[in-house]
Amino acid sequence: MTFEDHVRAALDQLPPEIAAALDNVAVVVEREHSDDPDLYGLFDGVPLTEGGPVSGQLPNRVTIYRRPLEEDFSDPSDLEREIRLTVLHELGHYFGLDEQRLSELGYE
Repeated sequence: MTFEDHVRAALDQLPPEIAAALDNVAVVVEREHSDDPDLYGLFDGVPLTEGGPVSGQLPNRVTIYRRPLEEDFSDPSDLEREIRLTVLHELGHYFGLDEQRLSELGYE
């Protein structure tokens, strides 16, 4: 499985009610974050709890960074698990969850 396949699998495994709520959000893979090369993922946009993006705004974006994940998790099973966790963590921000709540839910 490629890195992108793992990201796609994490999205495909979302519960149907969560997947149905994903609207106007792009999930992309990039090599690394230019300002923070150790970052695994990033949500950029307006969370749904704040109304989400309005007409004319760019869609929300979740970026998953390949290099730091592949370097930190060389075991394929660990990498797959961490990609899934990172996708869920960043989607949590899309749904308006803050870092404290994500930590409480186990999505650190």
